[in-house]
Amino acid sequence: MISDEEFRRIAGYMKQRYGIDLSQKKVIVNGRLENYIKRGGWHSFDEFMNAVENDKTGNQEKMLVNFLTTNHTYFMREFEHFDYFKGVVLPWLKAKESSKKDLRIWCGAASSGEEPYMIAMVLADFFGIERGKWDTKVLATDISTKVLQKAMQGIYSAEQLKNMPEQWKKKFFKPVMGGTQYQVTPELKQEVIFRQFNLMDPFPFKKKMHTIFLRNVMIYFDEKTKNELLQKVYDALVPGGYLFIGTTETLDRSSTPFQIIQPSIFRKKEGI
Repeated sequence: MISDEEFRRIAGYMKQRYGIDLSQKKVIVNGRLENYIKRGGWHSFDEFMNAVENDKTGNQEKMLVNFLTTNHTYFMREFEHFDYFKGVVLPWLKAKESSKKDLRIWCGAASSGEEPYMIAMVLADFFGIERGKWDTKVLATDISTKVLQKAMQGIYSAEQLKNMPEQWKKKFFKPVMGGTQYQVTPELKQEVIFRQFNLMDPFPFKKKMHTIFLRNVMIYFDEKTKNELLQKVYDALVPGGYLFIGTTETLDRSSTPFQIIQPSIFRKKEGI
């Protein structure tokens, strides 16, 4: 069982390096790490953390992050965002970028791939036969290498696709494993670029983004970390650019520079 001191060490490490607030999650931290630590031959959580901090390859740190970040997502989650994206954001972008035809869309909590693939499907649907003329690739990042590997495979169960419109299922997936699973088509897969990225690091973008999806990730951050991240997101958007957050998440209306369009949809002021 993890001691209070060991828990504080792990929680402090995750907060400092990844901005994730685990201060009320002692039972979860213990439950997720205990078996891995035993299997690895470490005799205590402290011994494991020594290995994490001394591992030059970074592999143990990756394992720690993979175990302690929850990645719960599914296709069609908070679908009203995709309706708004298709009905309002994309027509604005199509007019705005008609000469360059270069869209820059970032999904900052890609998890196992459902959300970025959904964004890519909406883009394919919206642009139709014109899609070949546009750069509509979606950048999808996550701190967990484990879920990114799953995302890059792009294989999902029939159950995971049960709420998806039939025409999308036929167009963007092919049955595998005797029809019990479905794999994203190569055409859709090439529309999403997966990368490992820590939101606490400086944003590496050479050009500003048009739309950022940062859904259901800020629940792990305290208010100060969240506000600092939102300022970075604001700075990374073009004037008029959109931010989507989870429908259960909130921004402090008095401190955010964003215009509030709907409770979970925000916009950077145009002309700034």
